[in-house]
Amino acid sequence: MSTILDAIADLRAGRRSPVDVAKSALTTGVAIGLLLILLFPVYWIVTVALSRGTTLSSPGSLFGDPATYTLDSFRWVLENESFRRGLLNSLIVVTVTVTVTLAFSIPGAYALSRREFFGRRKLLYGYILFTQVGAGLSIAVLIALYALFSGIGLTNNLLVLGLFYAAGAIPFNTWLLKTFMDNIPVSYEEAAIVDGASQWQVMREVILPLAKPGIAAVLVFAWTAGWNEFIVAQTLIHDPDLYPLSVELYGLIGDRRGTSWPQFAAFALLFALPVAIIYFLAQKQVESGLSFGGMEG
Repeated sequence: MSTILDAIADLRAGRRSPVDVAKSALTTGVAIGLLLILLFPVYWIVTVALSRGTTLSSPGSLFGDPATYTLDSFRWVLENESFRRGLLNSLIVVTVTVTVTLAFSIPGAYALSRREFFGRRKLLYGYILFTQVGAGLSIAVLIALYALFSGIGLTNNLLVLGLFYAAGAIPFNTWLLKTFMDNIPVSYEEAAIVDGASQWQVMREVILPLAKPGIAAVLVFAWTAGWNEFIVAQTLIHDPDLYPLSVELYGLIGDRRGTSWPQFAAFALLFALPVAIIYFLAQKQVESGLSFGGMEG
C-alpha cells in the first residue's frame, strides 16, 4: 500500500512520468499473476484434501464445497499403517543420505578449495561432468543398477538405497560447498594457525562455523534427493514393508476410477510437509549459502 501511495506522490511531484508508473504497475501485475499460477496447484490439492468425496474428474467439483470441508482425509492418512511404515522407511533412507553426503562433501569441498594435489583440476571437471550428464544417462544407469544390485543381492535394502542417493548427491553438493568455501578468506585459517590451532581445530572452529550457510544448503538438497525420489526406490525395493513414502503414495493411485483423491491429496501434502519444514527452518542459511555459492536466482 505504501508503495502505491509513494508512486502517486512521485507522479504528482513530477519525479516519475506516467509511463514509468504504468511500467511498474504492469510488471507488478505480471509478477502477481505468475505467483497465482504457481500457487494454484497447491491451493487445488489443499481444497481436494479438505473436500468430502470430491473427485478430480467430477464435473463442477474442481474446488469442492467449502461447507463440506473436513479433516477426515488427513485423519485417515495418519491412522493408516502404510503411511506410518513408509514415514519410518523414508526417515531411515534420508538419514543415511544426508549423513553420508555431508560426511563426504564437507572434507571433499575443503580439500578441493584449499589444497593443490595431483589430478585436482581433472577431478573438478569430472564433478562438473557428472552433475551435467548424470541425468541424461538415468535410464541406462537404472537398468545397469538393477542388474548389478540384483546380482549381488542388494535389493530390498534401505541402507543401500540411502547410499545410492548419497552417491548421486555428493558431486553436486561438493561442488556447491567448494564454491562457498572459496569465499572464506584464507587469512582466517592462517591467523588461527599462528595462534597455535591444529588443522582439526581450524576445521572445527573456523571453517565449519563460517561454512554453516553452505552446509545448510547441502543438507536441504541431500534431504530433498533422498525424500522425493521414486523411480529408483520402486526399482530396488520390492518388499511392501520397506516401501518409502514416495512408493506408498504411488500405490494409492491403483485403478484411477477407484482412487480416493481427497485421501491421495492429504497423503501428498503430509508427504511434502517435512521438506517444507526443513526448508523454512534453514531458509535464511540456505539463501545465504546459495548467494555465496553463486547460485542465487
